[in-house]
Amino acid sequence: MRISLVGLFVDDQEKACTFYTEAVGLQVKTDAAYGPGERWLTVVAPEDPDGVQITLHTSDDAATAFQQAAKAAGRPSISLSTDDCQREYERMRANGIEFTVPPTRMDYGGMDAVFDDTCGNLINLHQD
Repeated sequence: MRISLVGLFVDDQEKACTFYTEAVGLQVKTDAAYGPGERWLTVVAPEDPDGVQITLHTSDDAATAFQQAAKAAGRPSISLSTDDCQREYERMRANGIEFTVPPTRMDYGGMDAVFDDTCGNLINLHQD
């Protein structure tokens, strides 16, 4: 068994697709009709196109309430891994991404930085 898909709720799928592809640097894996007002939209790391997909789901009231609570607590929704947190931080800032936490050495090991995805979520960037 392995993890193949994780989901994020976003306030606007088109805005999220643009953010995650153009600013973060992921690529679209699937973009298909899913239901009224929603697409089945997934993105993946270009270095691992058959790896774990992130589904960008349209938020509803319950999802929005959860997002707001997690964001207020400073709790990221997911974590992306990199071999160089500082390099990715600088690249992503140059792409207009706003970080709430700069690269910081963590007590539990590794380095983390946290950014706002502009779609309702905080996202962690982690280096072991």
